This record gives sequence, structure tokens and C-alpha cells, in this order.
Amino acid sequence: MDRYLVFGHPVRHSKSPFIHTLFARQTQQELEYGLAEPAVDEFAQALRTFFDQGGKGCNVTVPFKEQAFTLVDRLSPRAKRAGAVNTIKLTDDGVLLGDNTDGAGLVADLKSHGVTLADSRILLLGAGGAARGALAPLLAELPSELVIANRTHTKAQQLAAEFCDLGPVTAQTYDQLAGPFDLVINSTSASLQGALPPLAPALIHTDIAIYDMMYGASDTEFIRWAKQHGARQTMDGLGMLVEQAAEAFTVWRGIRPGTKQVLRELKRNLGVI
Repeated sequence: MDRYLVFGHPVRHSKSPFIHTLFARQTQQELEYGLAEPAVDEFAQALRTFFDQGGKGCNVTVPFKEQAFTLVDRLSPRAKRAGAVNTIKLTDDGVLLGDNTDGAGLVADLKSHGVTLADSRILLLGAGGAARGALAPLLAELPSELVIANRTHTKAQQLAAEFCDLGPVTAQTYDQLAGPFDLVINSTSASLQGALPPLAPALIHTDIAIYDMMYGASDTEFIRWAKQHGARQTMDGLGMLVEQAAEAFTVWRGIRPGTKQVLRELKRNLGVI
């Protein structure tokens, strides 16, 4: 039976085995999917061992995405742009192909919620790996402007300069931000600590769409804050998790699984519904 894994540290909380098991059942694919949590300095060896022992593909999550970028034999265009790899496939000719499905998953989830990206003004909070993976797919949707805001302004500037060939992307400090924005995406890890990005409440209005890449059994701190200030449409990253997994499954198996039922099952599993 074909074997797949998710590598991370920590990773025992991962819902990837649950998601991919449902995808396999839905598409009648014979595979098994497990977890691997090597020490941070043992990831390269663990990855090699997995494929040497017959592994067909894997997902890669924190903190290994940038390291995976350097370990594969070939990179997809979107992985090159992201500077990180979250999906690896062993091709038929024995090549390790590195891909990045995070941004595609984000865009797919936004569209599933009816969010219009074309001609919209988007604010992206954060300038780390999550923001980097999202930029090219977001800009491919032709927004009127994409503004990056980050606590360390120089990082936002560097990221904007790197992606400015793909569309109208600029960097601003939090103090410089002026609305209205149609969509705000929080790619920072602040919600994991129950913290908030330093965003002015005045930027929130009733017609804005709020997206937090983090997720949980209840609203993240950022989503709670946005609702308190009048946002009517708020979304967390659970749908992105399922959509990027579907994209990875497609890379591996050549068949696209449906996501709606899997997302419903995942919500039940988490106690969200």
C-alpha cells in the first residue's frame, strides 16, 4: 500500500491523517497516511529514510518547510516563488518534486465563501512564510491593490519588492494603513498566543471580509475582535487546511477529491458543529 506522511514538530495535533484518509476513501485510492515528528536537526535524514523505504509522498509543516525547499530535487514554480515546500512527491522517474499548495488552498477557500478577489483591495498581515506562500496566488486573482503590513516593516518591504512583478503589491506600517479594505488576511501566528496584530479598529467595517489562517474549535482572538468591531463575514483557516490538502492529494494521486463533506466531517471531529 502506498505510504504518505506529514512531517512536523510538533505534529501530533495534525488533522492531515484524518483529512487524507477521508480523501482516499472518497476517491477509492489505496493508501495509508501517518505522522512523523523528527527532531529539528534530524528532518533531512528522516525524509531520506522515508523515501528510501518506499514512501510515495509527504506533507511538510512547521518548522521544516524552508528546509524541505533545499532538500528536494526539483521545485514547482509556486514552490520557487514561496521559498518553501509543503508537499513532496516521488515521481515515477525517482525525482523528489517539491511543491507548495498553501496559497492555492487559501484562494480556493476564499472563493468557496464567496469572497471576490478581482479588483479588491486586500490587506495581508504578516510577512513570514505563510504570507510568502499566499502572495503569488492572491496576486494572480488580479486585486486592485495588495498591502502587506508587518511589525518589522523592513520584512514587509522586502516581500513587496520580491513580488511586485506579479501585481500591485506595497508595504505599509500599521500606522500608515488607511481604508477601506475589502479583505483582511491575518497570516501572523498571533492567534496561537491569543494575541492581536496592532490593527486599528477603524479599519473594520460591516462589508469587510476577515480571514484568519489560524483555526480552532472556537473563534480565534482576531476573529472575535473583528466581530466586536462590526465585521459580518469572518473565516478561519480550517477550510484552507482542507483545500491545500486536496491540492496536495491531487499532486500525488492525479485525482481531485471533493472538500465540502470532508470539511463538515473535520468540523464535527473538532466539535465546531
